[in-house]
Amino acid sequence: MRIAIGLILIGLAYLLFWPVAVEPVVWDAPKAPGFTGEFAENNALDRLELISLPDGEEGPEDIADLPDGTVFTTTQSGALYRIDQDAPQKVDDLGGRPLGLKAAPDGALYISDSYRGLMRWTGPGSLETLVSEIDGAPVIYANNLDVGRDGTVYFSNSSDRFDPETMGGTKPTSVLTIWEQSPTGYVARYSPEGAVEKIAEGFVYTNGVALSPDEDFLLIAETGRARVHRLWLAGPKAGTQEVFLDNLPGYPDNIKAQGDGTYWLAFASPRVPTEALMPYPFLRKVIWRLGPMVRPAPIHRGMVIRFDGDGTILQNLQDPAGRLGITTAGRIVGDDFYVMTLDSPWFGRMPAEKLP
Repeated sequence: MRIAIGLILIGLAYLLFWPVAVEPVVWDAPKAPGFTGEFAENNALDRLELISLPDGEEGPEDIADLPDGTVFTTTQSGALYRIDQDAPQKVDDLGGRPLGLKAAPDGALYISDSYRGLMRWTGPGSLETLVSEIDGAPVIYANNLDVGRDGTVYFSNSSDRFDPETMGGTKPTSVLTIWEQSPTGYVARYSPEGAVEKIAEGFVYTNGVALSPDEDFLLIAETGRARVHRLWLAGPKAGTQEVFLDNLPGYPDNIKAQGDGTYWLAFASPRVPTEALMPYPFLRKVIWRLGPMVRPAPIHRGMVIRFDGDGTILQNLQDPAGRLGITTAGRIVGDDFYVMTLDSPWFGRMPAEKLP
């Protein structure tokens, strides 16, 4: 009996006091709107053909197209693939964990590498690091980016607390960051002259960023709070920030400007029921101590929406069965519509003319 009581006490002590990395912050999450109204459930993404990556590769997170029409993606292993053919072709080994991709007007490919920071690539063997620290602090979770016409790069850093390279990769680190709710994400700007500065801070897992056609504002996805912000870069509101899309039905990932004043936004997961625990930091610590089997996790239920500069939802494309996995980006490139994924061995593609 004494042994049993002792084991129970040890177990309770572990659940209540064992040190863990997470330091939860209170968030009173609004009730998720669900898949109704302008977000009504549909099966539009069933039309996508799944294009498998070769050699056991996984995780084609983002897509970028060069001015000559060449289309690229990257993988969890750090490989760079050209995907404008029927079968993706490997063109370089970049290393790290590349996430966001964007082709610049000069023909270079800019990369947000979650392990190394902001990178630039112009051909096999040319990879260079542009930004690995800001004000003496390392950039530990670069995520997404966009590039202006003058070569200015805007990029997000998801967390200033948790490093995905040392914490098992981007997926578990994103779960940890959102479960904690600490607002340590930011957006930075890198000038063609090499200057870098933070321009917006205080986000819970900063993710996708996208410039407006006139480059007078930047859209910023805050995954951990299920919303999108608008940061004004020019005009009478320059330097101010506002919530652009709020209380979304899922956790927003990459934002891709289509180039016509509209934007594609992918959702990594629908909102999870454990949001009900966000007001209770102590309980969230206890749950984290219980281990991966009971911790929150993304739900495989693909969704991509298209909206305009006023925030009007124009298209709502879903994959309720979750066959794609975790959806991270969508965009029309040339004659095709692509949907990219976080850790699946494929991405989706279909003729753009068949979009509903």
